[in-house]
Amino acid sequence: MLHETLRNKYEMVIGLEVHCQMKTRTKLFCSCPNNFGDAPNTNVCPVCLGLPGALPVISREAVTLAVRAALATGCTVHETSIFSRKNYFYPDLPKGYQISQYDRPYATDGKVEALEADGTSKTVRLERIHMEEDAGKLLHEGYPWSKDMSGVDLNRSGTPLIEIVSKPDIRSAQEAHAYLTALKAILVYADVSDCNMEKGSLRCDANVSVRVRGTEPFGTRAEIKNLNSFRNVSRAIEYEYERQVALVEAGHKVVQETRLYRADKDETASMRSKEDAHDYRYFPEPDLPPLVIDPEWRADTAKALPELPSAKRSRFVSDYGIPHYDAAVLTLTREVADFFEEVAKGSGNGKAASNWVMTEVMREMKGRETADGEVSYSSWPITPASLAELIRLIDAGTINGKTAKDVFARMWTSGESPKAIVERDGLSQVSDTGAIEAAIREVIAGSAEQVATYKKGRTNTIGWFVGQVMKKTGGRANPKIVNDLVKAALDAA
Repeated sequence: MLHETLRNKYEMVIGLEVHCQMKTRTKLFCSCPNNFGDAPNTNVCPVCLGLPGALPVISREAVTLAVRAALATGCTVHETSIFSRKNYFYPDLPKGYQISQYDRPYATDGKVEALEADGTSKTVRLERIHMEEDAGKLLHEGYPWSKDMSGVDLNRSGTPLIEIVSKPDIRSAQEAHAYLTALKAILVYADVSDCNMEKGSLRCDANVSVRVRGTEPFGTRAEIKNLNSFRNVSRAIEYEYERQVALVEAGHKVVQETRLYRADKDETASMRSKEDAHDYRYFPEPDLPPLVIDPEWRADTAKALPELPSAKRSRFVSDYGIPHYDAAVLTLTREVADFFEEVAKGSGNGKAASNWVMTEVMREMKGRETADGEVSYSSWPITPASLAELIRLIDAGTINGKTAKDVFARMWTSGESPKAIVERDGLSQVSDTGAIEAAIREVIAGSAEQVATYKKGRTNTIGWFVGQVMKKTGGRANPKIVNDLVKAALDAA
């Protein structure tokens, strides 16, 4: 663990490169299905296998989704862009090059507003978004031949990707996590990708460097490749920051290189020296003409965009009267946002819906998170309708807040409706003044010392009496009625 003195001395500088697999029906340059999980090498053709004479034809669907992503992040979408060949040799790249975009990408200069844990907002600028095809996948284990060799699955070869490159605006692992969370929400809302990191449809490379706080020049950066969860992104960045600070403090130089993150050891390790653009020998793809995204195409794509997180946040504040922070948290994932809105509409009480989703629901969700911090809506044992019903029972005075939490816990375990639980277990709120007054008399009769204290002007002791009465009634008494009747009884004593 790095000493606080060194943390105060050195600032981390982070830029992220996010590779997002778009959810198209086909691959980027051929008609092969874009499906995850099919048997290896079943979704291939001469184009994505790189066979001689096969020519690429770009998918209009892929370009439309890419434009969606650019518009959703506030990028400038250029009318003309160019595809290039990025040359490198690796077993999962059959052509010996990747079709990508280099000096003339289709989109530049966007931004993402990231919500941090303390409620503040961080703006991360985007350098560019470009389109490219994915490589295949190496199979190292789990097969009969794994001890002797590795296999290559080319189903993923040619899958349409966008690479979203941020400027080096991020200053902590926490900011990186917040940025990725916000970016993922935008891409899912815009229906560009499912962003499932476990399936590889969202991957992240982190460029990390350090510098003395208050200085301008950037330090030498190391790139950490193929981070497959938000948690691993944060851990890898933190480790790399401490490694580089230790090197600088010891009088050594940080080497520009590509590193990998070993999650089992929580450390980064050197892979190879960092490539620069000239190492890839970029040149324009001769088999593809310039990509032209005309104004009409761009306008039609913009019109088809669904409501994005920023717009939804504003609407939640105005329509349901909830705080800006609550709206920001509730819209981080579309599933939670949709769940909240159904509860708010069904209960007629937006503030209560927000409170219940932000506290009880999200607390239960914590134990069901995936590696990238999400919970599947389908796994929740309660429905928006049942939570709305619970809120209506509270508002109608059928149960009080304390009992409601107990009912909620039973709902989460059993999936039953709150009304059924309340009726079966006899949990209805006691509003019968006669029963409450009887409990009050019993409490007062056995609490002479506390009554004397109240009579001396210590009126705050009324809370103690209310608590005792609530215990006598099994927590089911109407708190407001109890409070009023206790005060009247003490004043008359």
